[in-house]
Amino acid sequence: MVNARALAIWTLALAVVPHGIQGQTRASYRNFALGSNVATIAEQAAVAVSEVKTIHERPAVLQDLEWRPARWIGGSTAVSTDPVEQVLFRFYNNQLFRIVVDYNNDRTEGMTDADMIEAISGVYGPQTKPAAGPRRVPSPVEIEAGSAIARWGDAEFTVVLYRTSSYRQAFRMIVTAPALDDAARKAVIQAARLDEREAPQREIARQKKERDAGLAVAEKARVANKAAFRP
Repeated sequence: MVNARALAIWTLALAVVPHGIQGQTRASYRNFALGSNVATIAEQAAVAVSEVKTIHERPAVLQDLEWRPARWIGGSTAVSTDPVEQVLFRFYNNQLFRIVVDYNNDRTEGMTDADMIEAISGVYGPQTKPAAGPRRVPSPVEIEAGSAIARWGDAEFTVVLYRTSSYRQAFRMIVTAPALDDAARKAVIQAARLDEREAPQREIARQKKERDAGLAVAEKARVANKAAFRP
């Protein structure tokens, strides 16, 4: 009889393996390949393109798309065993550069760091060490992820497994395309600078818009009241 822990590891490994892995690079998560455009990912995840959120429009277009796997197996009443709680796809100029995978606590309950590493290594190969050189400043999503416990990858992709909480062993995995990630980081910094530089002008425009709207309402009321007024 297969014990529960071994079954959980096998289920996670199957969930991580990209669908149709033959002919594909490992720079993907399931059937979601890094570098894909928004329309492709939305279609694969069966999510409407209208659900995409635009974070910045300049100097580059940065967008997010969230996906939650179905809780039921299609065509049946059976509950899905998919361990994924939700996935966040991030795009830089219509190219997928980061995949943030949050695992369901109940579906990974009891699994150790070693269990997770074993399952993920079955897909992405041996673990790797952080690249030599100056330490890269972690992004907000990486800071929120908690403690990094293992990493995989090469020049085309990086995979990092995090333990987000010491309680109940919550896990997050982030799959990244390094070159696109660097470009996106620079774009975020430039966008912040542009926002700061243009903040005074935007505030003036906002105040003018509010003032004009107030004047329009007052004028409409004046016309209506004047027409109905009898001394």
